[in-house]
Amino acid sequence: MNETGSGGLSDLLVLKIGGAAGLPLVAIAQDAARLARPLVVVHGVSGRMKQLAEERGLPERMLVSPSGHHYRHTDEATRALLVEAAAQVNEEIVEQLRAAGIPGESFVEPLALRAKRKRAIRALVEGRPRIIRDDYSGVIQGVTVEGLRSTLAGGRVPVVPPLAASEDGPLNVDGDRAAAAIAAALKAEGLLILSNVRGLYRRYPEESSLVTKMPAARLAEASEWAQGRMKRKVLGAQEALTGGVRWVRIGDGRRERPIAAALAGEGTCFHA
Repeated sequence: MNETGSGGLSDLLVLKIGGAAGLPLVAIAQDAARLARPLVVVHGVSGRMKQLAEERGLPERMLVSPSGHHYRHTDEATRALLVEAAAQVNEEIVEQLRAAGIPGESFVEPLALRAKRKRAIRALVEGRPRIIRDDYSGVIQGVTVEGLRSTLAGGRVPVVPPLAASEDGPLNVDGDRAAAAIAAALKAEGLLILSNVRGLYRRYPEESSLVTKMPAARLAEASEWAQGRMKRKVLGAQEALTGGVRWVRIGDGRRERPIAAALAGEGTCFHA
């Protein structure tokens, strides 16, 4: 591994694996095994949450912020399910990495992220503004980097769920913004977000409107183009670049060799 003078890893890549159903973990792990660089994996859980919620008869409720960001309403029952889903997905990713020859290490316990609970959330419910007070989502306050650095120094790959420690217990945090926080804290070279879309579109889903390059100075414009969950990814890209990460890419995790394809230029690249 190549250490920088500032205590970071000069060629470190933070890889965010989206939680939507349909992303091939085996193919992603095998592609990661071809990388000759240190790696941190952050993952989502949306697909597993949907599956478990249906099995348990727990309705999924999504909230929309006044600015248009979509996120999960995480009451106590949903939080318990989220912790279960995160542990399952984390274990599966660690297993697939190890099967591909990568020594993955779970960061479900202890958690690598710290957050503060949002005790009053403004959201649109059926088109009308409301204050939500029973939510266990968090605003990321920091990253406990010592454990991550120790794992990387030992040649292993940390696998981090979208959960953060707090005085109120584990909190739901956005996976893209979690990956951005970790990339900035570790002074990573880049952040790669694998999703179930090809990248950012000016006019989604019109394929010809795919944005291939976007400088940081135009991120406000990108946020206006983004739809649904893509808004969070653009926000995560902005936070990573502001934190000193050189580039952020959003690539299609469904295709063959998705990491190699994104690093070769496919998808959308945000750059400083």
